[in-house]
Amino acid sequence: MQKTAIFPLFYLPPINYFTLLKAHDYNVILEKFEHFPKQTYRNRATIASPNGGLDLTVPVAKGSKIHTPFKDVKISYDVKWQRLQWLSLQACYRSSAYFEFYEDSLAPFYEKQYTFLFDYNQELLNWVLKQLKTDHNFTFTDTYQQDIDAADDYRMTFTKKNVPLIEVKPYFQVFSDRNEFISNLSIVDLLFNKGPQAKSYL
Repeated sequence: MQKTAIFPLFYLPPINYFTLLKAHDYNVILEKFEHFPKQTYRNRATIASPNGGLDLTVPVAKGSKIHTPFKDVKISYDVKWQRLQWLSLQACYRSSAYFEFYEDSLAPFYEKQYTFLFDYNQELLNWVLKQLKTDHNFTFTDTYQQDIDAADDYRMTFTKKNVPLIEVKPYFQVFSDRNEFISNLSIVDLLFNKGPQAKSYL
């Protein structure tokens, strides 16, 4: 019997995140009560740009970085980050094979203002899984437990300096004429470049 797995909830997660979700048959627990950690994919994603990887960061409200349960972390709109990130996605992926295929359904996430980062990430994750035509069975933690012996714990696995080493087969990426293949970018990179084939790639 497969062990329970507990995952963090990320903003447009990296491809390896979905590889691990698939390994657990998309039947996992999402952490809701952890204190918000810095320098992770909970509020940032990395896409391909002409100069290599480009980080997109969702700013959080002041006070959210210290002992705040993730479910209560609020998004800041002091700067127009949604417009800037959407322009970046358009500029970087307009020439990709499938950007226009996903554009209309993704755009509303850069128009509607969500209050909480957790809700925003959850809606985006649901959107991605819908595009992948993947059934899932997610539940959520109801308290925070630091050590869960009976579970595969991935909550602190993905940071900018610590990414699970999962061998991936290179696929065609935008700007491949000037950049080497960049592994483990955001799942949108795979969607925009592989389209319906993204599911079988995983």
